Amino acid sequence: MELSKTFRFQSKNLTSFIPFSPIYNNPLKNHLSFRTKLNNRPKKIKLTVTAKRKAPIDGVSEELNDIASYNLDFAYSRRRVRSAFAEVQQQLDHCLFKDAPAGIRAEEWYERNSRGLEIFCKSWMPESGIPIKASVCFCHGYGDTCTFFFEGVARRIAASGYAVFAMDYPGFGLSEGLHGYIPNFDDLVDDVIEHYTQIKARPDLRELPRVLLGQSMGGAVSLKVYLKEPNNWDAVMLVAPMCKIADDVLPPDAVMKVLTLLSKVMPKAKLFPNKDLAELAFREPSKRKLAPYNVICYEDNPRLKTGMELLRVTKEIESKVEKVSAPLLILHGAADKVTDPLVSKFLYENASSKDKTLKLYENGYHCILEGEPDDRIKAVHDDIVSWLDSRCSVK
Repeated sequence: MELSKTFRFQSKNLTSFIPFSPIYNNPLKNHLSFRTKLNNRPKKIKLTVTAKRKAPIDGVSEELNDIASYNLDFAYSRRRVRSAFAEVQQQLDHCLFKDAPAGIRAEEWYERNSRGLEIFCKSWMPESGIPIKASVCFCHGYGDTCTFFFEGVARRIAASGYAVFAMDYPGFGLSEGLHGYIPNFDDLVDDVIEHYTQIKARPDLRELPRVLLGQSMGGAVSLKVYLKEPNNWDAVMLVAPMCKIADDVLPPDAVMKVLTLLSKVMPKAKLFPNKDLAELAFREPSKRKLAPYNVICYEDNPRLKTGMELLRVTKEIESKVEKVSAPLLILHGAADKVTDPLVSKFLYENASSKDKTLKLYENGYHCILEGEPDDRIKAVHDDIVSWLDSRCSVK
C-alpha cells in the first residue's frame, strides 16, 4: 500500500476537497438516501425516486443534524460528517467512552491499496514503556466503522498490552467506495489481507503472535482471511460471527428468487429487505438510543449485490468450518436474533482446532461488545483479554 499524503491527519479540513457541482451549490447538503420504485406504463418504464429522510438525532444542534443528513454514498461526505461529530461522540454517556483507559497511543492514517482505493486505518498502542504481547487485527461488522464503539473496545484491549489495528473496508466508514456496496466479498477479504500483511511485517511486531478479531460480518471476513492464509495467524477470536444469517432476518424464498435476478440487473439498488437491526442488536435501551450517533454507519436497506454476496459467503464458510485449526475463541449472545448462536455452536463443534472455547452470554443480544449493560460489556472485554493473556506472553 502506498501512504496517501493528501489525507493523512487532515480529517478536519476535508471540506476543501469537495468538488463544486454545477447543479447543486452544496454537493453535500440535503442529498438524502434514495429508494427507487418502478411503475409499469404501456411500452415504457418510469423511474420514481423518493427521498428517505433520516430521523433527527436527539441532543444535537440543528446544524449537526443538517450535517448528519448528508448523502453518505461517497467517502468525502462520510469524512466530513465524522469530523463534525467526533467531539460529540466522545462525550456520550456510554462506558466505552466515559471509562476509556488513558495513555493509549492512537493513530489514524489513509493508505492507497493495490486496487487504487484509499483505505482508512487506525491503531491503538499501549502506553509507552508497556511491552507489547501480540498484535490484534480487527474486522468490523456490516455497515459499521472502526471509529465509533470499537474505539473504546480497542483502548481496553490496548491497555492490557496489545497492539490493536483496524481498517474500514472499501465502501464503509471512512474508506473510499460506494457506501454499503460489496460487489465481491473476496476482493474485500483481499483488501484486509493486504493491509494486515503490512502491519504484521512491522519490525516491532513481526516476532509477536498475530490474532484476528472479527465481529458479526467481520467474523466472516476473519474466517475467510484465515482460510486463505492459515499459517499466518496464531489465533482467531470471533464475536457473534456471521457464519449464517438468522432465518428471521431473511426474506421468503420466493422473494429471494426475485432479488437474485434483480441483483444482476441493478446491483447497487438499496432493495434488499431487512429489519430494524438496532432493535435486534442492542439489549440495553439507553445504549440503543446512542446508535444514531454512529453517523457514518450504513443504515439503508442493503444493496442487492451486497445482500447476495453476504448470503453466498455464509454458505461457503458453513461448508469449510472444519478447516479452522488455529486456537479459537467464540463469544455470542444467547438471545442474538441477527446471527444465530446455534451456528457458533456448530462452528465450535466442527472446527478442527484443538484449543477452542465457546462462551454464550445469557440473554445477550447481537452487540455484546457495546450494547449490553455495563457489567456485561466489561465481562465480555475481560473474557477477551483473559483468553489472550493465557496464550500470549511477552518475549
